[in-house]
Amino acid sequence: MNKDFADFQRYFKEYQRKFGLTGYQVYFKYEPLEKAFARLVANQGEVVATVTLSSVLLDKDKPFKDIRRDAKHEALHLLINRLGANGRYRYSSEAEIYEAEEELVVKLEDLIP
Repeated sequence: MNKDFADFQRYFKEYQRKFGLTGYQVYFKYEPLEKAFARLVANQGEVVATVTLSSVLLDKDKPFKDIRRDAKHEALHLLINRLGANGRYRYSSEAEIYEAEEELVVKLEDLIP
């Protein structure tokens, strides 16, 4: 297995635990992405996410490669996924939005000293 991909998975899982996101089933892919170092696609209803690390970097992007930061960035996308999903639903209720906000705030309480 590619070292960067193995490190990416390890770091992502570390942040997943830190952020209290262990209820998600996460799958990992290592394949070329256009215009991105990594990407997360999540299905809130199924509580499943696929995280992809780009297997190809352009020469101009190589100085900015930071596997730990990319893993953290994608884990943060998972952290706010529920709130974003509610925002995209056409008929989200005020209570659903509030519940998602409250869930995020409680998680952030544990993360921020």
